[in-house]
Parts: sequence; C-alpha cells; structure tokens
Amino acid sequence: MRLSPLRFIVLFTFALMLEACAGIPPHNRLATWVPSPNFNERQPQLIVLHFTDEASVAQALHTLRTHNGEGRVSAHYLIGRQGHVYQLVADTKRAWHAGAGRWSGITDVNSASLGIELDNDGHEPFPRAQIDSLLRLLTDLTTRWGIPCTQIIGHEDLAPTRRDDPGPYFPWAQLAAAGFGRWPQAPLLNPPAGFDPWLAMAALGYDLSDRSAAVRAFHHHFRAMQGETLDAQDLRVLYTLVQPLEGQSQP
Repeated sequence: MRLSPLRFIVLFTFALMLEACAGIPPHNRLATWVPSPNFNERQPQLIVLHFTDEASVAQALHTLRTHNGEGRVSAHYLIGRQGHVYQLVADTKRAWHAGAGRWSGITDVNSASLGIELDNDGHEPFPRAQIDSLLRLLTDLTTRWGIPCTQIIGHEDLAPTRRDDPGPYFPWAQLAAAGFGRWPQAPLLNPPAGFDPWLAMAALGYDLSDRSAAVRAFHHHFRAMQGETLDAQDLRVLYTLVQPLEGQSQP
C-alpha cells in the first residue's frame, strides 16, 4: 500500500517520538562498547527525614512530582498519615530533596542519601501509623543498603539555616528506641572541665558556619524545644552523645 505524503510524515514523526522516548542509550555511540564488571550503583550512606509542610498527601505528591517555590523537588519516599508508603524515585537514583547543606563532611547530600518525606505540616505530632511505617521502611533500607542505623538525620540537621523539618514534634526518641539515629542514653553524663561543646557538635556532623542555626536544629532534634544558645543540659546531652564516637576512634 502506498502511503500519502501526509500519512508518511505523520508516521515518520511518530517514529522519531518513539525513539526519543526510548531515552539515553546504555553506552555512547561515539565509542566502542567494551563493558567492565567493575562498577556498582549509587550507594546511599545517609537517610534524611523531612516533613512535607503540605495540606495533604495528594498535594505533597503533586509537589514532589512537579516543583515548589524554589524549583523542582523530589524524594525517594513519601509516607502518608495513615502509613501508606509511596516511592517516587528509585533508591539508586539521586532525588532532589536535601538541597544546599552538609553533614559530617558530606557536601552533596543528595548524591549520598535517601530522602523520606512525611505528610505533616510541621505543627502537629506524627501519627502512630505513620511512624510504624517509617520504622519498617528504615529497617528495610538500612538492611538492603548497609546504611549504619546511626546515619539517620533530619533535613534541618544538614541545613539549619534554611530548614526546620522534621521539627520538634518528630519522635526521635521513639526512633532511637527502635535502633535508629543517635540518642543520649540515660543517665546523662556530666562533662569534664574543658569540654568543648562545639567540637562535640562538629563530631556529630553539624556544620558550625552559623552556630545559632546549628543549635536551633540540635534543640529540635534532641530536646524537642526552641532556642539558639547552649545551656548546661545541652552540654550533658552532647557529652553523652559523643562518648560512643570517642570509643569508635580508639585504636
């Protein structure tokens, strides 16, 4: 059957569209493909927790698949208030959830982390069903990827000058009781004379370029309170937190 010129153009255009949709080829056509087995996928080292600051999980899903006021954003997972877990980006891919910031010397956190969003506006407690799902997800991710269970932080921990999530309502103590994140074990220890709390905060991973912001994030995380200056209780918390780190550094 002979095609009319118009039909030929339509079919040719459709074929080009299909080729474009096929995506980037697995190797460069300008090079000879000589595959090596010596590689692996992106290896996440850190898990970052967020609240969505949205009115609903539907709105959060829309934002995470389009953009917010600062541009395009995403996360690997979103957990609804009833505990349903959504995955938006493959674990091996780099989601855009952390932005500018640093933690323990990691300056490109997006490339080194998995991001989990929790449907919460930041002004109320997190429902039990949601936290139960988070704990199951953390168990899965830390097991499959070999991520240390201590390497679970909040967005505000790595970007204290820009973010305040997951905020003072997030139950870090509950996560710690399940074996995730860092938490000071009771009883708190009294620091010795000459103890430097700033060295302790840096050892935990905080960036101290803005110390007031770092203390604010520390207070949200470890004391569920506001404030930008360290007090005597903070020093006890910090000293207790860094004792295991000092033990790890011994030969």
